[in-house]
Amino acid sequence: MATTGSTTPEGRLVPLYQELRRRGVSNFPEVARGQGLTAEEYERCRVELIELGLIVPTTTTHATNADLRDERWQPDADTVASVDPEIALLRLLDRERARLREHLAEADLAYSTLETLAGTFLRPGSLTRSEIAVEALTDYRRIQQALEDIVDVMQESSASMYPGGPSREVHDVTLDRDRRQLDHGVRVRAIYAREHASRPDVAELLNARTALGVEIRVASVVPLNMVVIDQQYAMVPIHPEDARKGAILARGRALVRSYLGLFEHCWHTAVPYGTEVAAERGGDGLSEQQRAALRMLATGMKDEKVARNLGVSLRTVSRMLSELMQELGATTRFEAGVRAARLGWLD
Repeated sequence: MATTGSTTPEGRLVPLYQELRRRGVSNFPEVARGQGLTAEEYERCRVELIELGLIVPTTTTHATNADLRDERWQPDADTVASVDPEIALLRLLDRERARLREHLAEADLAYSTLETLAGTFLRPGSLTRSEIAVEALTDYRRIQQALEDIVDVMQESSASMYPGGPSREVHDVTLDRDRRQLDHGVRVRAIYAREHASRPDVAELLNARTALGVEIRVASVVPLNMVVIDQQYAMVPIHPEDARKGAILARGRALVRSYLGLFEHCWHTAVPYGTEVAAERGGDGLSEQQRAALRMLATGMKDEKVARNLGVSLRTVSRMLSELMQELGATTRFEAGVRAARLGWLD
């Protein structure tokens, strides 16, 4: 609908309507000429007044409401009847209410249809349920669409890892997804293989992702491609050795938590992107396994969990911790953590 302040100068519309109101029923072109309207102003005023319901086409004799509703009824081309502003406003509100009711009915129908389809095809039906559903995706376009869909409903976190280097074609798509997630307060983490992170094209992407606020780490070994969203969705390859053969989309916390556990293990044993070279040159004498254990212990993680994450025995972790405390000259874990932080071993 047009607005008086934008499409038609109020100085033209109001005097024209006042004259139409004074006459009641009149010849619109005649009144418009009397007001000195140009051809453009004439058409704008006519459309504006009809859309607002302030005038209605009629005949030289009175047209009833039944006439106006009858599709066979034909008004005179130039004759209009003015309508009281309060009546026009009430009619406008009635039309908007009817339109809103129609939209609500359409929305209810769409919701019912989607709910039925979700119950039939997705099975979990609700993000709060603990049921599990698995879907095999073999079409690349379907995989990308599934990623877009789960990114749109993401609320908390995104965790992904990539054993291979991404192609340059996906850089813009990746950065666009990052921006959308970070703008909604989502924590975004990613792990890349060290051998690919040093490639100039991959480094360009990792630097751009880091600049946006994505947390990135690199590791000597990344077991498989994986994306985990909100502990609710996980996407992994059908064949880990050949990602081109498709992906599995898993839904449901009971299953997805296992994938997230694998990611957390890889995350704790990886090093922050951009610091791994400095660490190697720092002369601290720590192995990558020792450094990973130190970071996990610094977070307050129990020895048993550290052992599980590293895939070693509890005795090995105890020995490793003893060696680290001796290296740091510390007598307690707390003291060891403070000294390691000061030396930059936890960076």
